Amino acid sequence: MRKVAIIGSISIFTLSIIFHLLVILHLIPSTIVWGGRLENQQELLKFESISIALNVFFLLIMLIVYGSIKFKVQPIILCVLLWLMSGLFVLNTIGNLLAKSSIETMIFTPVTLLLSVFSLYLAVNFKKVYQRK
Repeated sequence: MRKVAIIGSISIFTLSIIFHLLVILHLIPSTIVWGGRLENQQELLKFESISIALNVFFLLIMLIVYGSIKFKVQPIILCVLLWLMSGLFVLNTIGNLLAKSSIETMIFTPVTLLLSVFSLYLAVNFKKVYQRK
């Protein structure tokens, strides 16, 4: 399950970064992100930039936990970050359920729910999961 949670999260974060770049490039409609509440191009760029930055940060955390990136950090910090990620993804799942866009609800609710389960599993089982190579 460890490998599924980490590789699954890495895959989702990578795809999410690509997705948000496509939204910025207007190749995907902005009405299906941020609850369908963005009102102009400036808001779109601001919120999508935040989303990309967070996804890059989460991706880096997973790569460090997996051991693909060697970065000296206290294990307790990674564990706390995994707990925070889990909570954030639960809140994001609730937000997706309340989105104006049915596409956002149908597609992104399961994705954020899966990320919350993966992050929770990794946080709860941190001592077994975190292995320096």
